[in-house]
Amino acid sequence: MNVVDSSGWLEYFADEENASFFTEAIEDSEHLLVPVIVIYEVFKRVFQQRGSSLAHDAVADMYSGQIVNVDESLALSAAKISIERKLAMADSVILATARAYDATLWTQDADFTGIEGVEYVVKQRS
Repeated sequence: MNVVDSSGWLEYFADEENASFFTEAIEDSEHLLVPVIVIYEVFKRVFQQRGSSLAHDAVADMYSGQIVNVDESLALSAAKISIERKLAMADSVILATARAYDATLWTQDADFTGIEGVEYVVKQRS
């Protein structure tokens, strides 16, 4: 199973330099988990930068994977991860989702560097 964080989805949708790093995980929809917090973050960013229509299109593409809602168990796990790793709420929920499903987390967010179960690539600056 795979979880792609928001930065990965945005990279993929924009077809930026690291897009290929995320392609296999995103396009393997049978093994793709999509945390609702990632939908929130991607929709917000695309809406701000490209408008409502493209934001809705992006979210529609994300529904090819299995959507994972935040329940009490996931929320508590994320809170513990946030404290232990000093991660922001969204990052903690994303990592907790990956761990709950024994999934690999794909990211270019430096906050995840060195964490077991995370495939990290350095974000290319343009």
